[in-house]
Amino acid sequence: MKRFRLFVYLLALVAALPVHAGKELTQADRSRISGILTRIVAREVPGAGTRITGVRIKGRRMELTANIGLSYYPFRPESVEAIYDSVREALPEELRRYKLMLLTDGKPIEELVPLPFRTRIDRRRVRTFTNEAARPLVRRLDAPFTPDQGLADRHIALWQSHGRYFDQRENRWRWQRTRQWMTCEDLYTQSYVLPFLVPMLENAGAVVLLPRERDVQTVEVVADNDPGIDPSGAYREEEGLLPWRDAGTGFAHLRGTYRSGENPFAEGTVRAVRTVGEGAAESRAVWSAELPAAGDYAVYVSYKTLDDSADDARYTVRYRGGESRFAVNQTMGGGTWVYLGTFPLAEGANDAVVTLTNRSDRAGRTVTADAVKIGGGYGNVARTVCDSLRTPEGVYAEETSGYPRFCEGARYWLQWAGFDPKVYTPQRDANDYKDDYMSRAHWVNALAGGSERLPDSAGLRVPVDLALAFHSDSGTRQGDETIGTLGIFYTRDGDGRFSGGADRYLSRDLTDVVMSQVVSDIRRTYEPGWRRRALWNRSYYEARVPAVPTMLLELLSHQNFTDMRYGSDPRFKFLVSRAVYKGILRHVAAQYGRPFVVQPLPVDGFSAVFFEDSDEEVLLRWRPVADPLEPSARPTGYVVYTRVGEGGFDGGRFVEADSCLMRQEPGIVYSYRVAAVNAGGTSFPSEILSACRVPDERGMVLVVNGFDRVSGPLCEASDSVAGFRCDLDAGVPYLRDISYIGPQRVFDRALYASADAERALGACESGLETEVIAGNTFDYPAMHGASIACAGYSFCSASARAVERGEVRLTDYRIVDLILGKQRTVGMGPGSAGTAFRAFPPGLQRAFYAFVEQGGALLVSGSFFASDLWWGADAVSADREFAREVLGIEPDGGASPRNGRARMIGSGGVFTPYEYRFRTESDADGYGVESSDALLPAGEGAFVAMRYADGGAAAVADVRGGKRLVLAFPFETIPSAGARDRLMREVLRFLEPPK
Repeated sequence: MKRFRLFVYLLALVAALPVHAGKELTQADRSRISGILTRIVAREVPGAGTRITGVRIKGRRMELTANIGLSYYPFRPESVEAIYDSVREALPEELRRYKLMLLTDGKPIEELVPLPFRTRIDRRRVRTFTNEAARPLVRRLDAPFTPDQGLADRHIALWQSHGRYFDQRENRWRWQRTRQWMTCEDLYTQSYVLPFLVPMLENAGAVVLLPRERDVQTVEVVADNDPGIDPSGAYREEEGLLPWRDAGTGFAHLRGTYRSGENPFAEGTVRAVRTVGEGAAESRAVWSAELPAAGDYAVYVSYKTLDDSADDARYTVRYRGGESRFAVNQTMGGGTWVYLGTFPLAEGANDAVVTLTNRSDRAGRTVTADAVKIGGGYGNVARTVCDSLRTPEGVYAEETSGYPRFCEGARYWLQWAGFDPKVYTPQRDANDYKDDYMSRAHWVNALAGGSERLPDSAGLRVPVDLALAFHSDSGTRQGDETIGTLGIFYTRDGDGRFSGGADRYLSRDLTDVVMSQVVSDIRRTYEPGWRRRALWNRSYYEARVPAVPTMLLELLSHQNFTDMRYGSDPRFKFLVSRAVYKGILRHVAAQYGRPFVVQPLPVDGFSAVFFEDSDEEVLLRWRPVADPLEPSARPTGYVVYTRVGEGGFDGGRFVEADSCLMRQEPGIVYSYRVAAVNAGGTSFPSEILSACRVPDERGMVLVVNGFDRVSGPLCEASDSVAGFRCDLDAGVPYLRDISYIGPQRVFDRALYASADAERALGACESGLETEVIAGNTFDYPAMHGASIACAGYSFCSASARAVERGEVRLTDYRIVDLILGKQRTVGMGPGSAGTAFRAFPPGLQRAFYAFVEQGGALLVSGSFFASDLWWGADAVSADREFAREVLGIEPDGGASPRNGRARMIGSGGVFTPYEYRFRTESDADGYGVESSDALLPAGEGAFVAMRYADGGAAAVADVRGGKRLVLAFPFETIPSAGARDRLMREVLRFLEPPK
């Protein structure tokens, strides 16, 4: 037996010896393998040098350690296998059968494959990061459709980089980043996060939490149970079966400005009442507001979390379109502002904007009522030089930023939102710059403290699943190359584990998945050469401190011209935001074992026409849009939203088919929009179409919306100059722009590396840095239609796409009003040959040829369609023929004056002399046209009907049996409703004289 044991021991000893008799890999072997790995990594991450830094051979096992550059590669199961095969082939013959392990960043490369891409067996070996709660913080109770997959009930912490802050050393408020390319990072990243990314996540079912103000509305009204300084808000109680009572400390708005350490959530009281079940008389708290102007307002509620708080406190928000009901889980989130949604509210008194009832699924619990905040407002945190920096003789007055709150950094919102000074000023008021980025990380933990994943930490008990910081990195390149996308995470803290045991490398998973989705979608859609940069495992404060999987996304460089040629385009912002949303969805789906279902794209081909000459019914039809990047993004139904008159849209109605009939009352303008839905969520809404049946109508007008353009400003690039020509075409934002600060001043490429930011390439004006600039609202048929109805005509409407496809026939109508706005052919980006937004594509031209052949009367208005037909990127000779034969115009080569004035000429008594004014600059009330075409009449019977100071502003024609009036500026840019009504009456009287 002893001999047998000795024999076994000797065999084991021999097996442990390397076959090559102790010989290590030669330097040539290492260099060869390093070269192979470098070439592999460079395919995805150019410039990431890779080399073998260590070799360990034990028995039949070989471990090769590579430097950190290898970890920048996005590993997938198939690429891991291919890498091992390539390395094995480079080994000496006698080592190729060894069990091989390749390590980088302290992990085998197979363990760096993100969880969503691992096999089912490999996933079982990973402890996921889940943070469950019985109910989410907020859920809408009366939603027409609720996704059950996607991000339903998940909580995401998200922030948009920096913000305006107080610089103690300079004793002034300032931006954290340079003004360049018509923006600065403090505002620029918001143009992704607020209009695109946050709605996408919320449409997928997530509760999104931000450490900065999300509402760009500058009006703010606070209504509270405690008397405060704001007289515009009111609070009242209605008692049912059970009475309201005091419940301790809460919010009070007692100050116009707040010094550091002053907490509005510790200066008032809270009210409470026990819950009752169905059938019992309700007790209610009601908050009202007096608003100076109609508009969209964010609505926040606050309350106190108690040991017996209800998890379904029922709030109702009343707005111009109706009301929406919510259940708020008061077992979490107490003592801060909790966002319910953004709603259209009327000017003046708004009674019962928010109502809280004590009805609950569980009687005997407690609901609490504190303040309601309506709108975003201006910053109210006052700052001054801290004592440690103050000179002995220096006396400085405290001051607020004077800017809308959405412009400010997180440090100030978090104080206004009731967080502890340890959260918002870890630097103890000595350095607001550091406080801003440090506070965001501490805020995540303050939210999640007390939740399943941080049970031993005090906090708001919100079960945060992940955190994402959206940044635009700095840097420039002299050539026309992008700097591209970088991802940052950190894994070394807390012994490499989150509370509960999940590996902190899940932060790398999140970073890799989101970054890969962004780069892939950009390459497939915009720029095949988009640069992917590193996956940095570095101790950035925002990545290190949060106790949940966290990533920093450095999307592009806001200082580099080529990056910003893409980054100024709303289509790019939508694409990137959708990619980030999909990356988050993929990561979360893997943690919870859910299917990966992407919300649909918006529908198109929308039309709203009267059904078989019915006086009361409008037929709505639309088409789903396939997503070539995501097979799962197929709609399974739709939600139709209705607006009556000048109210707001209602809460929506679910329909399964791609059409429906809607009943209307005569004499009222009804408006509609549609969203596609599936198990993963809800799409962005369609354009808005409108219809109205006027009693004793003089006729019917079809309004065709051909203005669907959203794009960046006109770009100019040559060997010597580079920049954006906003004076010629400032582009068209999606709905509105919150990042534009002013036009570019410096175009000289020779100054790209100037140390003086005010003189560097891309330097810009900054007079608009607090303004919200209107873009394409997709809501112009209602404006045109209101003037048509005022002239005594009924109207309905359709998208130009529905007309192109023949789904709506122009020949069914006597008069057509074509809206072209700022429609013109634009490219998809410097790396793409595609174009979009052609004013008159061939299908639309064919439809209008048929329309005028039968004698149809036509009104066309827009700023660029004439030049687009003549000189657009896709223009051909047939386009010029169309302009002459159908529109009766030619461009005269000039442009409109900058004063936005056009005078109607009283030619032969056809029109009444009158001067019309239109917007030449965009503002909060509507978009403007920086320049527009000047027209010449073409053909017999054509003449100029309206003139600028120099050039034709409108031409009319009476050919082929039908009449045309063509405006060289958009009808909807006339700001005066009275002037619009006057012009429309004149136009319709010309197109169809009274019988």
